[in-house]
Amino acid sequence: MDVFFLGTGAGMPAKLRNVTSIALKLLEERGAIWLFDCGEATQHQILHTSIKPRRIEKIFITHLHGDHIYGLPGLLSSRSFQGGESEVTVYGPKGIKQYIEISLSLSQTYLKYPLSIVEISEGIIFEDEQFMVEARLLDHGIPSYGYRIVEKDRPGTLLADKLKEAGVKPGPIFKQIKNGEIVTLEDGRVIDPKEFVGPPQKGRVVAILGDTRFTANAILLAKNADLLIHEATFSKGEEKLAYDYFHSTTYQAAEIAKQAACGMLCLTHISSRYDRNASQELVKEARETFANTEIAEDFKEISIGNKEALSKF
Repeated sequence: MDVFFLGTGAGMPAKLRNVTSIALKLLEERGAIWLFDCGEATQHQILHTSIKPRRIEKIFITHLHGDHIYGLPGLLSSRSFQGGESEVTVYGPKGIKQYIEISLSLSQTYLKYPLSIVEISEGIIFEDEQFMVEARLLDHGIPSYGYRIVEKDRPGTLLADKLKEAGVKPGPIFKQIKNGEIVTLEDGRVIDPKEFVGPPQKGRVVAILGDTRFTANAILLAKNADLLIHEATFSKGEEKLAYDYFHSTTYQAAEIAKQAACGMLCLTHISSRYDRNASQELVKEARETFANTEIAEDFKEISIGNKEALSKF
């Protein structure tokens, strides 16, 4: 599980930062990529990466401001020409369905793959045997959601060497034991999978929030998350300005991470007023409150392991 930043700026494209888009790479887990927001020129950013649009399975839109959605019709259209045949599901606030359908209709765009559009409300918006995604409203000028992505606990590692020592030959029987099935061997011995499978591996949690003021719902979404991705449009000391424009400061993002007991915080949605040097000052501000803080940059990737691994990032 890796997070790849395609755009990390605020409001409009800038030389150092494109507008918002984040890819959650789940290639090992499900051979897919989930996209969070799709600002203008997201597909251009993808051209500079190894990301394949045909791998995009789901797109989660936080809110309907232009810097988070203007790249969506183009990406959906181009995916048809790039070998995309599998279904894509887009999740977003009320209005996302109309926006996509009108954009594709007026441009007479025909998609070669099934497209589902889900207009969300608060609660669990997706769940299968691997993952669960929860959405909660944040505090922005228009409805803006944050997403909590929870990977369900994974089965423990199969102790293959121990099985071989017990005289069990590799083959389909290994899979049965891995799946927790009790197996009776040809010689009558009963294999209890508890003795040959390690402890379950704790699933990882990522919180990706849309634009927001400081709000309690952000803490709920980020509770014990391995990684929190939070906007920091303004620097510490500009809390009134952030409040007036429905955004957050570096200090407020760090305070959310601290109260939620996150493993790591990554700041994004950085205003173009901050150049590279100033951006490092933003990190320092946040680290005063939450030490394990990084700042997102276009094309930066973070691998999400356990909390111990993230603390050494």
